[in-house]
Amino acid sequence: MRLEPMAGVQAGEVRTREVAAGGPTLDDMVERPSVGTVPEAPGSYQFRDLGGRVLYVGKAKNLRNRLNSYFGHRDRLATRTAQMLDEAATVEWIQVSNELEALMLEFSLIQEHKPRFNVDLKDDKSYPFLALTISDEWPRPMVTRGKRRKGVRYFGPFGHAGAIRETLDLLLRTFPARTCSDTKFREHHRQGRPCLLFHIEKCSGPCVGKVSRDRYDALIADLVRFLEGDSDEIVARLRADMEAAAANLEFEVAARHRDRLTSVLTALEKQQMVAARDEHLDVIGLAGDELETAAQVFFVRRGRVVGRRGLVVGRAEDLDRSQVVAEIVAALYRDDPPRGIPREVLVPEEPEDGPLLSKWLSGEREGPVTIRVPKRGDKRALLETVTRNAEEEFVRHRLKRASDHNARARALNELQEALALPEAPLRIECFDMSHLQGTDYVGSMVVMEDGLPKSSDYRHFRIRDVEGNDDYAAMAEVLSRRLVAFLDEQALPAEERSGRFSYPPQLLLVDGGAGQLGVAERVVTELGLTGRVPVASLAKRFEEVYRPGSPDPIRLPRNSEALYLLQRIRDESHRFALGYHRRLRSRRMTGSVLDGIPGLGPARKKRLVSAFGGVRAVQRASLEDLTSLSWLPETVAGAVYEKVHQKAD
Repeated sequence: MRLEPMAGVQAGEVRTREVAAGGPTLDDMVERPSVGTVPEAPGSYQFRDLGGRVLYVGKAKNLRNRLNSYFGHRDRLATRTAQMLDEAATVEWIQVSNELEALMLEFSLIQEHKPRFNVDLKDDKSYPFLALTISDEWPRPMVTRGKRRKGVRYFGPFGHAGAIRETLDLLLRTFPARTCSDTKFREHHRQGRPCLLFHIEKCSGPCVGKVSRDRYDALIADLVRFLEGDSDEIVARLRADMEAAAANLEFEVAARHRDRLTSVLTALEKQQMVAARDEHLDVIGLAGDELETAAQVFFVRRGRVVGRRGLVVGRAEDLDRSQVVAEIVAALYRDDPPRGIPREVLVPEEPEDGPLLSKWLSGEREGPVTIRVPKRGDKRALLETVTRNAEEEFVRHRLKRASDHNARARALNELQEALALPEAPLRIECFDMSHLQGTDYVGSMVVMEDGLPKSSDYRHFRIRDVEGNDDYAAMAEVLSRRLVAFLDEQALPAEERSGRFSYPPQLLLVDGGAGQLGVAERVVTELGLTGRVPVASLAKRFEEVYRPGSPDPIRLPRNSEALYLLQRIRDESHRFALGYHRRLRSRRMTGSVLDGIPGLGPARKKRLVSAFGGVRAVQRASLEDLTSLSWLPETVAGAVYEKVHQKAD
């Protein structure tokens, strides 16, 4: 089998094999290529399934070393990589002459095949663009969304459609281009009568010949320059025209130039100045977790923010932060970016293969491009602003996904199937422990019903019977107290039950691995609840879920709704346990020797400390000093003296 090489690429070698029918395993599915057949050269490789569909496209500076890394120990592979190899039937490669060509070949193959095991990068929403129909006989500006078309020049994207419509309305006073549809344009041309926009000077009237072709083309060219950020020349020309008309006593003409100048300046005020006037840069901010990452990109041209774009990256592979940055940079600029490629790209972390990406971008731009992490100054502050936008967008994305009823239903059904539960787990309880070197040991129970948090059923547990650092014993105590409370409730008549622990979980989750699962299984067995309360544990590598009876973990797909639900309840249990632990620790650390003295309430304690100038001064005070305070009863003064001196002893 052969693949057609790209232009300028040396003839590449491709190796595949037919796979016999049967159960897919790592050894059966993909044959490890013979060492001598894989070149020690740069190139791109592709894994395909039995149907010939491309599952994954990668690049390598050394194809032999990279492909060999896929055929080592199965347990050392990332979860997603192992899943991809399970489905793969063939592996192919194309040799090229250098790393840059390998990168460009990878881009083109990803665009062509859209492999599902590559990073899933999509817009978090359909942002509006300001489009200019350059290919029309009489070009027109308009606000649009969706797929881009040939012959249309796009500016943006912008954050809000209302903002760009308002800006366009202002610009039409200065650049009176037609905004009507082609049908309406032809109708007015046939009637020989312009529309209302012509009469209010927001259209130059090309439909009825009120403007020449050359004048209209110049008007469109000025609008393009303004939208590209080149506003200084236009502002200077409008001001000069206004002053010239006023000097010639043509005051009505001068007033029109004044109004147009005001509209341009108002539109410019809506674009915040964030850098020097000659700077062109893009700023990328990231926020997310192990499964998804939200990215915000601000486009800065001539020192002003002229647009932004939001992306959500489904982390189909186990990628570190530098690899995520590299994927986002590559995706932003390989698909004909509407704002072009800037001179500088600011990122939160150095991307993997950063010099290679810079070299590729420089070639695409035909000028130097720098990718760097700002350390201080205005650009660092701008990056922090963009990152805050990414954090807010990530929160909105998660809330939107959590509120999707269909997604929650899929998650519960996937959990039932993956964990072999007797029914869909409509009530899930997750338990977590928190402590600091064995002190302030606490446990938490968080509850999700129908895939949504039920905070009224959340519970805290202060550990009573465990001394020192023993997570297993602490977990056993918390689980026993919760399940014993359930059994006690069940023993009562229905009308006497409080409802606090009346319902058993349909899935009891503990944070940890096989050890924590063993504790939960033992507690459930001792209380006679085997078969009534299914248990599972969540390993720290969150793709792994342990169930009784199997030493091997269950690996849920990284893009599954079930894994997303487990991640949410895990994070919520961590937050709830850690928050309670911090409150206890803070209360203990900020406690005072004056606490617990009869008759010394908060108001008197505050007044006493203020009178002596601090708690230590109160401890040094004599009994006579305390009783001399007219507002402090003698019995309370004696109790304070006794308490502080006992503490000192």
